[in-house]
Amino acid sequence: MFDQAEPGVRVLLGRRAERAAIGRLLADARSGRSGVLVVRGEAGIGKTALLEHARGAASGFQVVRAGGVESEMEFAFAGLHQLCAPLLDRMGVLPDPQQAALGVAFGLRAGNPPDRFLVGLATLSLLAEAAEERPLLCLVDDAQWLDAASARTLAFVARRVEAERVALVLSLRDPSPEPSGAGAFAGLPELRLAGLDEANARTLLAAAVRAPLDEGVRDRIIAEARGNPLALLELPRGAEQAHPAELAGGFGRPDALGVPRRIEDSFRRRSGSLPAETQLLLLIAAAEPVGDATLLWRAADHLGIGPDAAAPTEAAGLLEIGARVRFWHPLVRSAVYQAAAPPDRRRVHRALATATDPRADPDRRAWHRAQGTVGADEKVAVELERSAGRARARGGLAAAAAFLQRAAELTPDPAERARRALAAAYTKHEAGTPAAALELATVAAAGPLDALQHARVTLLRAQVAFHLTRGGEASGMMLDAAESFAPLDTALARETYLHALEAALLAGPLGCGPGRGRGVPEVAEAARTAPAPSTPPGPVDHLLDGLATRFTHGYEASVPSLRRALEAVGGHGRAAAAGDGSSRRWLWLGCRVAVALWDDEQVHALADRHVRLARDAGALGTLPGALNYLAAVLVHTGEFARAAELTAEATAITRATGDAPLPNAGLLLAAWRGRRADASDMYGPIVQDATERGEGAAVTLAQYAMAVLHNGLGDYGAALAAAAGPCDADELEHSNLALPELVEAAVRAGDPARADAALKLLSSHTRASGTEWALGLRARSLALTSTGPAAEAHYREAIQRLGRCRMVTHLARAHLVYGEWLRRERRRQDAREHLRTAHELLSGMGAEGYAARAARELRATGEQPRRPTARPADALTPHELHVARLVATGATSKEAGAQLFLSPRTIDAHLRSIFRKLGITSRRQLRNLPLP
Repeated sequence: MFDQAEPGVRVLLGRRAERAAIGRLLADARSGRSGVLVVRGEAGIGKTALLEHARGAASGFQVVRAGGVESEMEFAFAGLHQLCAPLLDRMGVLPDPQQAALGVAFGLRAGNPPDRFLVGLATLSLLAEAAEERPLLCLVDDAQWLDAASARTLAFVARRVEAERVALVLSLRDPSPEPSGAGAFAGLPELRLAGLDEANARTLLAAAVRAPLDEGVRDRIIAEARGNPLALLELPRGAEQAHPAELAGGFGRPDALGVPRRIEDSFRRRSGSLPAETQLLLLIAAAEPVGDATLLWRAADHLGIGPDAAAPTEAAGLLEIGARVRFWHPLVRSAVYQAAAPPDRRRVHRALATATDPRADPDRRAWHRAQGTVGADEKVAVELERSAGRARARGGLAAAAAFLQRAAELTPDPAERARRALAAAYTKHEAGTPAAALELATVAAAGPLDALQHARVTLLRAQVAFHLTRGGEASGMMLDAAESFAPLDTALARETYLHALEAALLAGPLGCGPGRGRGVPEVAEAARTAPAPSTPPGPVDHLLDGLATRFTHGYEASVPSLRRALEAVGGHGRAAAAGDGSSRRWLWLGCRVAVALWDDEQVHALADRHVRLARDAGALGTLPGALNYLAAVLVHTGEFARAAELTAEATAITRATGDAPLPNAGLLLAAWRGRRADASDMYGPIVQDATERGEGAAVTLAQYAMAVLHNGLGDYGAALAAAAGPCDADELEHSNLALPELVEAAVRAGDPARADAALKLLSSHTRASGTEWALGLRARSLALTSTGPAAEAHYREAIQRLGRCRMVTHLARAHLVYGEWLRRERRRQDAREHLRTAHELLSGMGAEGYAARAARELRATGEQPRRPTARPADALTPHELHVARLVATGATSKEAGAQLFLSPRTIDAHLRSIFRKLGITSRRQLRNLPLP
């Protein structure tokens, strides 16, 4: 807390370490390193004072600020708009998609609801542009009261700032009141404020109480305040008003409230002693979150309150009314509002609704009307539903859900109330609050619903279950919903059947059994009863038919329909607009189907398109998954460096968005690289997490990766055990990928029966597929189980076929096993040729385990393998390599930043590091360097 040392001079008492932390943050921003600090502490501990200190210390900075207000939590992007308002004149320099996203979010223009992370990118770009002129300090007080959209956006920005010369300081009450968006800021750098030490507490108390104070009372105040600066200023007021007989023993009791509650009580007592009109004026100010003095006086006039009512509250040090309305402390606002009688609150909200312009601010008017209403009121409910529509259009799902929930509560007609509750439930689910969604679904289910609405309740519960567990009972619940939709809505029924199949496929072997969902065969059998499409079949229809056939009539029977599904998904993705989320919805499942068919061209095309569409739309919620899948594809094509870049980017984005990381591609990359320790460290947590979620597909992928690892390291018994899991599961893609691993491991481990069984299934599937990738793997596996001229013919066929597809890793392994066979056949010269090729390919891509195998075999033929030549780019991190690759192709810093969702200044900072590591000084030199 500040001490008024001299007139006009405010000094922050104590807080040396805290002031030093603020100083370091500002110094870093001045030198080009952005940073964030979350100041946590109980109410009154001095968080606001520390933010004021930061503002005063920010010499040469532009300062923007915002404050969370509890009653503003239902208005999407209200806090963000408050922070960014002084900077909006710079919006014109942002990329068009970001301009549109921010404009729609702030209600400045019409358009499709923006992706919430695209709003975050736009905010980051806006702050970066402002900081180009001079460093920027962003102060956000009471962040626990920010609306959900603003909290998530600022948390995203805080995790993404790097070199923009931006310092972001937020204060959070700890423990944070509920409900609040404070959880969005978890994991950011923190500064926890404790109380003042006794010396500074005495100094502050002496400054607050100029009159002589009984020593015992003073000691008791200091002891009970526990160093809380606001308590030290407020508790003496209580002591001064107490009965003299109470002062000697102090005013605390063993059951006394905690300091923040007692501070609120102090404010409550002070406001309660004021004249009735003044108390009502205070309540208007507490209920009106914007601090608009004109609106305050319009509402006051409606209640017959004149200007003279303001003097007592200003004299009491509670409220200041000037150009803006400002409470002395946020606790004053909450104390006043909580102490008010419900009839008085409703009177004030009705007055504020009357005073609010319905054209300029219809949503706040509707909200005030709702808060001022007792019982049901259809007119108010209709206004709230319209407000929900406007909030959704701005991308404020949490706000839309709150409006709809209140609208449902005010709806007199039971059927209409159930409809609105169901709409609120779906919106709560979209906003990421599944528990609230289920509560509202229960409210909706209690009302009179028609058959379609009942089915939608069932579907919502299934979607929430899928969101929470990814396996478990979700497939069965979705199947129930699909069967309910069948006679009512053909398109929705077929899509829900496909969702049920998708859930069952993700659950895999963990998805069936007592207390779990229905297994893939059962769901597929039910899906075959889905009504025929009522329109020309689209991607959903082809995927549903193909997958249902795959798990009811077998792999071979499903290939034609799955090929049609791939064509439909690919064609739809090419034709759809980048911003159309439906164009991306089924690309991931299409990628899985392409792997199941061993269609290397399609899987690469679909995975690449998924990433490009997600990038173009700024859809950071889906981009990490798309990057993760493309990275896995690039591992198979031998582009390990590119795969590492995409994996690093996906990790950085999930860290910024707060989503769970996606380690699958990282595990696959470590396995192909032969890095046992890294792969083992990742494997355990992936399997444990996937098992807890009931996501068997992640388990089988992890097992396949470990089979690759162990085959590369020559640990064939472990490879055999790892490959058995996905092969026995008979799931969509990983069982196909694992079959060649199982054949090789079984042959090397001396288990010909297991090898023959796996080869039989592999041959059947690959012949039905007919792609070069499939037939090349079949030929390689046949060669491993054959002898003499037949084996050699199969090896040669494998090399020819795999040489005509993208999957270079499998081509390199075909050369490796052929070279191993030739050496055992004592054909050293021929063996050297293929082992040399294998070693060059494998070491060049970074498949160290398999490369070491090739090197050992080469040495056994009498030839010393060449050591891989070190390249300058090897010193770069995957993230730096990604930046270098973009800039080397001619991208400007702004263009590279737009693709990687970073500011141009951050790109320049990375380039300085890249130039230093590579020993170059210009972009032109970078273009001439070979990058892996």
